[in-house]
Amino acid sequence: MPELVFFSGTMDCGKSTLALQIEHNRSARGLVGLIFTRDDRAGEGKLSSRLGLVTDAVEAADGMDLYGYLVHRLSKGGKVDYVIADEAQFLTPEQVDQLARIVDDLGLDVFAFGITTDFRTRLFPGSQRLIELADRIEALQVEALCWCGARATHNARSVGGEMVVEGAQVVIGDVNRPEQEIGYEVLCRRHHLRRMTAASAQAAALSPDVLPVTSG
Repeated sequence: MPELVFFSGTMDCGKSTLALQIEHNRSARGLVGLIFTRDDRAGEGKLSSRLGLVTDAVEAADGMDLYGYLVHRLSKGGKVDYVIADEAQFLTPEQVDQLARIVDDLGLDVFAFGITTDFRTRLFPGSQRLIELADRIEALQVEALCWCGARATHNARSVGGEMVVEGAQVVIGDVNRPEQEIGYEVLCRRHHLRRMTAASAQAAALSPDVLPVTSG
């Protein structure tokens, strides 16, 4: 039976790499996939992995009817055997409904990949709708790690090396950006609650206020 499968995890846990692997495995068997993406770090109409792999994709802009796009392609004689949707957290709830309709009406597997919560620990609307509708939800097995070595469970946004908890839900950035830029980092819950990024932890460790004091 065709399924809508939601692969979820934090940033830096290999979601896009797995999406590219699924595409490779199926295309090697002669199957043809349609890849949707949204706001990929490599630019518009690209699906990329931090390992350096990249392929072309269809940019799923706001207001785009994903079901209608696929039906139009099929009506023109195109062949599509499955659908991949990367950065699915950025899709609208209506677009997630359209992915479910692709499964139910057209009998195609849909593999969606995305993070569940934003830098404020709030669900993305697209991810929330996927949790509500998906036939199956798979947590990625590659565990991202916080700077302390614990399992990272939360995504953090930083500006100038300082963690922020206010602002627009979607601001394009990536991990390992220079401190002066808007960047993202994965943290364990404890350090996310304390707003302690790797940069702020290093600064605290170097502060004379936290060094042990011994009496002469």
